[in-house]
Amino acid sequence: MLTSKQRAILRGKANTMDPVFQIGKGEIDAAMVQSVSDCLAARELIKLKVLDNSMYSAREASVLLAEATGADCVQVIGSKFVLYLQKKKDSQYADLLK
Repeated sequence: MLTSKQRAILRGKANTMDPVFQIGKGEIDAAMVQSVSDCLAARELIKLKVLDNSMYSAREASVLLAEATGADCVQVIGSKFVLYLQKKKDSQYADLLK
């Protein structure tokens, strides 16, 4: 679980990022969960966007994906949300979050 200070640091880092996934009118299925999980393993911090025609709100999608991948939801704002999953080793954010 992230503290508010750690969450603020990660929000600042994610501010300039572009969304790497878009959630459309399809369901959040096993293939999407696996893709998001792989991306989190490579990047640690990712931003996602929920399109207007999606059956999910940004909050619902963030909760579903965070639970499925074991990540922490850093921020939900508008139609975008940010997920964070720290790497076991070689984490680029470990020093910032101490």
